[in-house]
Amino acid sequence: MRRRARRKAPPRKPSAWFEVARRAAGTLPGVTEHAAAAGPIFRIGRRRLAWLAEDGVSLVVGIGEDERAMLIAAEPRTFAAAPAVGGCPMVRIHLAYADPGTLARLLAQAALTLTGANPTS
Repeated sequence: MRRRARRKAPPRKPSAWFEVARRAAGTLPGVTEHAAAAGPIFRIGRRRLAWLAEDGVSLVVGIGEDERAMLIAAEPRTFAAAPAVGGCPMVRIHLAYADPGTLARLLAQAALTLTGANPTS
C-alpha cells in the first residue's frame, strides 16, 4: 500500500483583530511581518518578536515574569500565561479585548528586550 504525500497546509489567515497588532508592530523600527504555516510572525532580524497563537485571535509576546503575573491578575480576560520559549516567559494577549496602547507598549518592551537596547538611555 502506497502512502499519499501530505499536502502542505496553507498559511492560516489572521483574524480581523490581528490588524490592531499589525498597526502596533508597524510603528517599531526593524520589525517585519512574515507568513508561516502557523500564522503571521513579527520578527526583528531573525528573532521572533510576537506571533499569532493557535486560536487565531491571540498574540504571543515575550515579557518579564513579574509583569506577566501582574497583567494576568489585573485583566484575566485579556491576558493569559503561555508556555515559555527559550527560558523567556510568554504572555498570550487576546486581541479582541486588548487596549491598543497597552499592546503597543508590550510590543515595544519586547522589542527592546530582543535587541538588547537600554530603555533608560
